[in-house]
Amino acid sequence: MPTYDDDLTTFAAQGAAPLPSANEQGYVEHDGARIWYATYGSGPAVVLLHGGLGHGGNWGYQVPALVDAGYRAVLIDSRGHGRSTRDARPYKYELMASDVLAVMDTLQLQRAAVVGWSDGACVAMILAMRAPARVAGVFFFGCNMDPSGTKEILEPGPVLERCFARHAKDYAQLSATPDQFNAFVAAVTQMMQTEPNYSVHDLATIAVPVAIVQSEHDEFIKREHAEYLARSIPGAELIVLPGVSHFAPLQRPDEFNGVVLAFVDKVLA
Repeated sequence: MPTYDDDLTTFAAQGAAPLPSANEQGYVEHDGARIWYATYGSGPAVVLLHGGLGHGGNWGYQVPALVDAGYRAVLIDSRGHGRSTRDARPYKYELMASDVLAVMDTLQLQRAAVVGWSDGACVAMILAMRAPARVAGVFFFGCNMDPSGTKEILEPGPVLERCFARHAKDYAQLSATPDQFNAFVAAVTQMMQTEPNYSVHDLATIAVPVAIVQSEHDEFIKREHAEYLARSIPGAELIVLPGVSHFAPLQRPDEFNGVVLAFVDKVLA
């Protein structure tokens, strides 16, 4: 019987599942920041990029599934998130994408599948546009590529409150600046309100396999925007996850992992 955490009660209390022992972990000094990374397992590489305000440990349910399936899971804390630091410049998705390439260079990963969640999905798609030779495919979950994709009215509720509270606790435990959570939230929010801004022409240039993955009850992203992305990116497929929201990797990990593994198996075969 699968375990569901649809209301994020477990996540709020405990976080995601604990990560297994890493094969390798460390920091990459890149463009004014120290970027934390860790790898698990062996085999073809799958880079997992977390959402805004989170950190790599939010993939705790996905890493073991990838390792058990014969893949090398690579976690990265985005700059300013988790264990990674940042400089005084505003957050930029393209800067975060360059951080991912720096980690891949350090690990000597010539090519990887990239699974992105929310902000991490935007970073993954930028990688597909800017460095397609390094990207085997993009699993794009719960994100927009221009401002029209986000819902105008965000209704607060217990799920969002529990997620935010968990992010605050994790930031205090992991960050090099644990007392600056409010400033961190303001800076990330500023990025989300002004980026991304990619046109249909930009999307048409994407030449790697892409899955646009949308939850039935996503709190942030419009269903029609996901459909637009799937139409606009050559060869992209649209996958709708029933019964879950923006936090599907935590709410119903077995179901989410099945969709991830089907995509990864296809692009890394």
